[in-house]
Order: sequence, then structure tokens, then C-alpha cells
Amino acid sequence: MLTVGGVTPCTTIDYPDQLAAVVFCRGCPWQCSYCHNRHLLDSDDRETVSWEEILRFLERRRGLLDAVVFSGGEPTQQDGIDHAIRTLREMGFLVGLHTAGPYPGRLRTLLPHLDWVGMDIKAPFHEYERITGMPGSGEIARESALLVRESGVAHQFRTTLDPFLLQEERIESLRRMVEWEWGSKFLLQQLSYL
Repeated sequence: MLTVGGVTPCTTIDYPDQLAAVVFCRGCPWQCSYCHNRHLLDSDDRETVSWEEILRFLERRRGLLDAVVFSGGEPTQQDGIDHAIRTLREMGFLVGLHTAGPYPGRLRTLLPHLDWVGMDIKAPFHEYERITGMPGSGEIARESALLVRESGVAHQFRTTLDPFLLQEERIESLRRMVEWEWGSKFLLQQLSYL
């Protein structure tokens, strides 16, 4: 069962070229200073809407929505994410995932059941801790990025423009890595403190 912190019933920007709903999962192990969903970082059992309510809503939206995206927080932190993804695919929805990649083992098991992944690349991997506040997060994210790249699942990598990345050509280094070395799509996201 998922602990859900919120839902966007209809969006055109969270899954490329698809009309989608977004399910925001609670909990994240990283503490990025610019996180725009800080209220979801705590992984306690508080929920804004139940998974059963979401399923009832989506049942009424079959044929109207194309996809459902799991976002967060960090959806791969939740034990019930694999069952939720399979349930939505059985209902006929495309399923997308927004992730920062802190759980590569779980990501590996989810990728065969996903239609699209948007992965946040926080910084050059050797400097990840400056953004996430967590030792070793760069190597973990590198492993997850490799899994996404090699999965065959449609994906994009994106980076939030933290001022730290605008120094010493860090953003250009990330762009070269993602576009030239990996041959993947790279998007920049505007930083917004709430």
C-alpha cells in the first residue's frame, strides 16, 4: 500500500506528450535544499488521499487520461510502488516515474514495468553530497542513471538550476555527460523556493 501525500488530477507537463495524473508519494532519504515538495520528505503514515480513492478516481478517468506518473518525495522508497505500477498498467494506463535514483535495487525491479522515467541528476556525481546532504549519494545516483540508460525505457534526465551548479561550469559538464556521452535528453528545471 502506498502512502500518498497528494495528487494532481490532470497535467500535460509531467509525462511527455501524454495527458497524465500525478501521484505524489511521501518520503525521501535526501535533503536537497531547493526541494519544492519538502512537505513530502517525511515518510510517516500521514496521507492526504488514500490509494483506494486514487484508484476510484482513475477508474472514472479511463479513456480520458493516458498516463499516471509517480512522483514525490521519492516513490521508490515505498514498498508498495511495484504493486501500484502493475495495477495501473492492468487498468490500461501508461506509467511514468519521477525519481532521483536513491534506491537502484528497487529501480532495477521497476524498470521493466515502466513506460517512461524522468530522473533528476542533482550535480556532478562526485559533488552530490553538497546537494543531497547524504554521503555516498553520488555513486548511488550514478548506478541508477546507468540502469535507466540501459533499460530501453523512454527517459529524460533533468537538473534543477541550483546556484551551486552555475559555478565552475558544472551545468555544462552535466549537459556534456548526459547529451554527448550518454546520448540522452537533458532538461533544466527552474529553481523555485517556496
